[in-house]
Amino acid sequence: MADVFLSLKFNLYPMQKVFYLLIVLLILSCGSTQLKQTNPESIPQGPEGVKGRVVKAETPINVETTKHSESQVSTVSSKTKPSTVAFSNSDAVGELMNFLASDELQGRDSGSPGIEKAAVFIERIFKSNSLKPYFISYRDTLSNFEKPAYNMVGVLEGTDAQLKNEFIVVGAHYDHIGTRSPINGDTIANGANDNAAGTTTVLELARYFGNAKTNKRSLVFALFTAEEKGLLGSKHLAKKLKDRNFNLYTMLNFEMVGVPLVDKDYLVYASGYERSNLAEICNGYAKEKLVGFLPTAKEFNLFARSDNYPFHTNFAVPSQTFSTFDFTNFDHYHKVGDEASLMDFGHMATLVNKFIPVIEGIANASQKEIKYN
Repeated sequence: MADVFLSLKFNLYPMQKVFYLLIVLLILSCGSTQLKQTNPESIPQGPEGVKGRVVKAETPINVETTKHSESQVSTVSSKTKPSTVAFSNSDAVGELMNFLASDELQGRDSGSPGIEKAAVFIERIFKSNSLKPYFISYRDTLSNFEKPAYNMVGVLEGTDAQLKNEFIVVGAHYDHIGTRSPINGDTIANGANDNAAGTTTVLELARYFGNAKTNKRSLVFALFTAEEKGLLGSKHLAKKLKDRNFNLYTMLNFEMVGVPLVDKDYLVYASGYERSNLAEICNGYAKEKLVGFLPTAKEFNLFARSDNYPFHTNFAVPSQTFSTFDFTNFDHYHKVGDEASLMDFGHMATLVNKFIPVIEGIANASQKEIKYN
């Protein structure tokens, strides 16, 4: 039909030519097919467009906080800071967790389209909270994995002219195991506790420090891929940083922190507890027994089974993992039942808030306090 209209165009008056040409274009457009592309704008932004503010202890934030009066908000400086931090809460944690552990991400298998969506999400949070890429971009491409896969690495430079040359790595792995054989029709191993929970913790800490800027030492926030393939992401990054003479002070890793410990007098345990004075230092800055010893963690050698370990082997500096998985409080490890609905968002927010003064204290101490025994 389009050919018929085009054959008439030279015998028509100018206005008629325009009229018929528009009809031709309309017919052609109706028969066309649009290609669908993944739109980064469809990826959620995170709590309040990701960027947060530091709030007075008596005014705990929620997702609505930054929409309200500026009088509710207090920017924290190194000279004036609240004695207790009330920054994260269950709403902020839940918004992160419900996306990272959603079916849309299909279990975040390394190199998959699902984990790519998580990577875009993380990039936005880093950028919106003033973290700079440590390398050329936030993406650190693995050299030891067959598919394109990326660690996500952002840095917040320290405020002290000398201490900023020393680095603290705050990390967690953001990958999981993808899909599994169906159980009651569910095939997606969402990995909420393992390890969207650790990822969320790191993102909330990045949100705090990116806005507070109270760290004298530089902080690297690293989210690892391919942990489930044998710690490949952290092995790659630790070696890469070592080859660049990276001045690592300590590596603090978060793994499976989505549900509270059972009948313990501490909030988290540290893998390799007996190897260093990390727990003592943490508890001093927390002004409470925040970090304790879990005998089962030593029995199963959890120290060597998470992303702290490659930093320990490459740098020989205190590198340990914090966790609240105690082998009794979670029955869905590497199963399709590891869902966000089972996580305790209030507990996770408490953990974030209690670790803020700990990391701040470690980052600002005049001397390196954490040492291996």
